[in-house]
Amino acid sequence: MSEMGALESTVRASDVGAVVLAGGLARRMGGQDKGLVMLGGKAMASYALHTVMPLVKHCVINANRNSEAYASLLPEGVDVIADTRVGHLGPLSGLSSAIDYFDTDYVLMCPCDSPFMQSELIIDLITQCKLQDADIAAAHDGERLQPVFCVVHRRVKTSLDAFLDSGERKIDRWFDAHKLVAVDASQYTDSFRNINTDDELANAEKSLLA
Repeated sequence: MSEMGALESTVRASDVGAVVLAGGLARRMGGQDKGLVMLGGKAMASYALHTVMPLVKHCVINANRNSEAYASLLPEGVDVIADTRVGHLGPLSGLSSAIDYFDTDYVLMCPCDSPFMQSELIIDLITQCKLQDADIAAAHDGERLQPVFCVVHRRVKTSLDAFLDSGERKIDRWFDAHKLVAVDASQYTDSFRNINTDDELANAEKSLLA
């Protein structure tokens, strides 16, 4: 088995669930459901699922609309979950719902609109969160934190819910209250290339063909 294969095997055996976030409103793309936008002949969320699923115990899509459409494209064993809070409250609301859904000690969060996400990034996030006994391990691209690419220990659930119930939404502010490991992900910058506009979608199509 290759070094990469050994790493994947170790991670897959870990107590990790993953949530692919598709609950946003995508205002910059005219309100389209980005996870269902076609890219290279596949729904965009399919790319994140393809990367994440081999590395975790369970995986879900967090979607607040079009649940039937998502269910039709998901592989067996992947469920669709909605936010338990109303009002499109952002990534932390999806994370809270995922922690409720899973029985795992760790939960990985990543977006549906980053089709070039690399498995090595996921492995590093999980590994560093566990090795350093962190509350949160989040990717750092060399210039800034990429907070929606993170792994959390489920012990953060109480503080997360209290934060949301207080009316707070900013993910960085919530991070500040916890033991955070900023994982060097400067070698994985393609992972953070997300699709927010039609032009970015067209450029992603070109990259897939290159």
